Amino acid sequence: MPRGRYSLHDLHDHTPLGEEHFHCAPGPSGWRYVSQTTAPSGDHLGSIDLTLDELGRPIRLELHAASWQIRGAALEGVTWVRTDPTGTHANEGNVRAHTFTGTSPAFLIATARLLRLTPDSPATRLRVVAFTDPVLAPRTVDQSWALVNSEAHATDNGPLTVDEYQVNALDTGEQHTVHIAGDVVLSAPGIELEELESPPSTR
Repeated sequence: MPRGRYSLHDLHDHTPLGEEHFHCAPGPSGWRYVSQTTAPSGDHLGSIDLTLDELGRPIRLELHAASWQIRGAALEGVTWVRTDPTGTHANEGNVRAHTFTGTSPAFLIATARLLRLTPDSPATRLRVVAFTDPVLAPRTVDQSWALVNSEAHATDNGPLTVDEYQVNALDTGEQHTVHIAGDVVLSAPGIELEELESPPSTR
């Protein structure tokens, strides 16, 4: 069960945004990721609890930030309920999309598990619903993912395969690179792995 800590940074000026303390593991249904996010001051910012099925589809998402809450799942595309901080207003949304995304590294791993790309796979287009901080506003975006390199590295616990993905935002043309080993993000825009207590789980 990988357990560790990511540091989160602003994509443009690299200002520290906080840390995400996580643990994740394969389970009977597929894979689960749980984390708590803290500000640079140490104050609690939010949390995520994401469960995927064996095909990588989100069967349960619970996301908290700034007292806002999202509960979602793959249902006729993806469906979610967004609740305001007072708890008096809940709005339901549904989009013909493949999965969810957001600032947590969990969403990058979830998308990689959903796509199951190989280095021979063509770039794959998908539609995702992004929940933007700090109020978890939903936004539908189109992305393209390609696995450009997969390389095994020797470690004390045996070979570790690192996958390098190129992710394109199709609305802006912006490209970025994501490095994933098993179910841990090694690096991505705005994300750095700072601490890992046990090796990543393989699929």
